[in-house]
Amino acid sequence: MPDEEKGVPGPQSDTAGAEHHPEIDWIAAERSPEFRELIRKRRGFVLPATIFFLVWYFGFIILAGYAEDFMGESIYEGFTVGYLLALTQFIMVWGLGWLYLRRADRAFDPLARKAAETAVEAGRKGRAEAEGPGRFEHPADAGTGRKEVRPS
Repeated sequence: MPDEEKGVPGPQSDTAGAEHHPEIDWIAAERSPEFRELIRKRRGFVLPATIFFLVWYFGFIILAGYAEDFMGESIYEGFTVGYLLALTQFIMVWGLGWLYLRRADRAFDPLARKAAETAVEAGRKGRAEAEGPGRFEHPADAGTGRKEVRPS
């Protein structure tokens, strides 16, 4: 069954952005304080975590290439420093993933919900202002439900 039939947008799908969600004011969403705080907090976690990951990973590679004697030292019956540091790569990735999920649950997701609510509300306000009174409606009667009827 193709992805489109399942309701999953495919790579060529045009179901994103303003065309798919006209109720959202994307400019107001981007400028909202909630969205800016979300971006700041995410960047404050992801950037240091990425730097830590890269230093740890490339540090291991450099040690493996240039400190063969150190990496070959036996810790316990053939288990070497190199093996230990290689295993810590897995522990580090799982640890960073767990920390990100924890931070997302506690900080990022609530901010994302607030930012989404703000964006939808701004879109509703903007659409209501843009629509204004109806075509045959007098501005003074706007919102009262009364329509002017003219004989033809």
